[in-house]
Amino acid sequence: MSAPASRMANAEPRWLRWTLTGIGLSFLFFFLALPLLAVFAEAFNGGWAAYVEALRHPEALSAIGLTLFIALFVLPFNILVGIAAAWAIAKFDFRGKSLLITLIDLPFAVSPVVVGMVFLLIFGAQGLFGPWLSAHDIKVVFALPGMIIVTLFITFPFVARELIPLMQAQGKDEEEAAISLGATGWQMFFRVTLPNIKWGLIYGVILANARAMGEFGAVSVVSGHIRGETNTLPLHVEILYNEYNAVGAFAAASVLALLALVTLVAKTLVEWQMRKETEMLDTALLPEKVTQTSGIKS
Repeated sequence: MSAPASRMANAEPRWLRWTLTGIGLSFLFFFLALPLLAVFAEAFNGGWAAYVEALRHPEALSAIGLTLFIALFVLPFNILVGIAAAWAIAKFDFRGKSLLITLIDLPFAVSPVVVGMVFLLIFGAQGLFGPWLSAHDIKVVFALPGMIIVTLFITFPFVARELIPLMQAQGKDEEEAAISLGATGWQMFFRVTLPNIKWGLIYGVILANARAMGEFGAVSVVSGHIRGETNTLPLHVEILYNEYNAVGAFAAASVLALLALVTLVAKTLVEWQMRKETEMLDTALLPEKVTQTSGIKS
C-alpha cells in the first residue's frame, strides 16, 4: 500500500474528530471545571469580607495548619521508604519480592475507612495495644499520632510506585560502573542513582502530598473530630456543611481546590521536564543508534 493510501486509511473523518473532541471537552467542563467554579462561586457568595472572615476563624486556621503539618511530617517517611522499596524491588532478586509488591499496593486496594477501623482496633481503648497505651498515658487514636499513622499508610505507595518502573527501565549498568571505578555506596547513590530518578521522585512526592492533604476517610475514623485540635481541612469542610454554614464550608473547600490546582500545575511542570530530558537523551543517543543499525545492516 502506498504512503498516501496508508495515511488515508488511518485518518479519521473530520466530523468524528470534532465529535470526540467535543465529548471530551464537555466531560471536562461538566465534571471538572464546572464543580470547581461552583466551589469558588459559593465561597464568595457572601462577599470577600465573609470569605476572609471564614478563613480567619481559629478553627479554620487550625484545620489548615494541621493539614499542612501532617502532609509535611509524612514527607520524609514517604521519600525514605519509597526509595528503599523501589531500590530493593528494581535492583535485587530475593524471596518475598512479590509479597513486598503486594504490600505496597495494599493501600490502593483497601478502603480508607477500613484502614481507619483497623488502626482503631489496634490502638483504640479496647484494641490490641489499648490497655498498654492507657496505662502509660499515651494517646494514639483521637489524637495527632493516629492521624499521622493512617496518613502514612495511605500515602506511602505513591513514591515507590513512581520509582519502581523508572529504576527497572534504567537497569544496573551505571551503578555497577560507578562501583567498579571505586565509588562507595553513598557516592553511587547521590551521584548516579539520585540524579537519574529525581523527577520521578518529585512526581511521587507531589502525588503523595496531594493525597495526604485531601485524605478524609481514614483520618475521619481516628481523629475524633475535636474542633480546633484534630480536624483537618476536609473534616472541617464536612462539619461546617452539616451545620449549614455554606460560606464557611465552601471557603475551606476553596483552599483545598487551590491546593489541588497548585498540585496539578506542579505535576504538569514535572511531566514536561521529564519529557524534555527524555527527548534530549534520545537525541544524544540517536547517532549511536544509527551507527549500530548501519553496522548490523552492513
